[in-house]
Amino acid sequence: MKRFVLASVCVFALVGVVLAEEFNVTITGLETKDGKTTVSYLKKGKKGEDPTKGSAVLAEKAKVVKGMFNKDDKKFVAGDAIEGGIKSDTFKDVSADKGVGARITIADDGADKGKITQIMVTGKGGKKAGGQ
Repeated sequence: MKRFVLASVCVFALVGVVLAEEFNVTITGLETKDGKTTVSYLKKGKKGEDPTKGSAVLAEKAKVVKGMFNKDDKKFVAGDAIEGGIKSDTFKDVSADKGVGARITIADDGADKGKITQIMVTGKGGKKAGGQ
């Protein structure tokens, strides 16, 4: 019984760490107000569906990194940090017509619940979400 209790505690502790929502978007706008940056984006819809608009506040310690495609796993992984973060040239001309393709992570719990904790730039976007 002791082993079962210990195993249960470990499982719940690990699940709590990985609670976050991650999805591909095209970043279409950035607005800074009262020291908080709000990121507007288009989230790619399922096949045949239109993209959905969304926005979220950027966490204070959010990471902004370059995405690198891993051919073995066939998915993007975090690469080097982008110097200047959200204020870098990568996001300088972001608009609804000229978006930036990214994979964002939004925290589901903790102090940053509902905030973007990571932006992984995957390429240039466009009218369609994801830019891929």
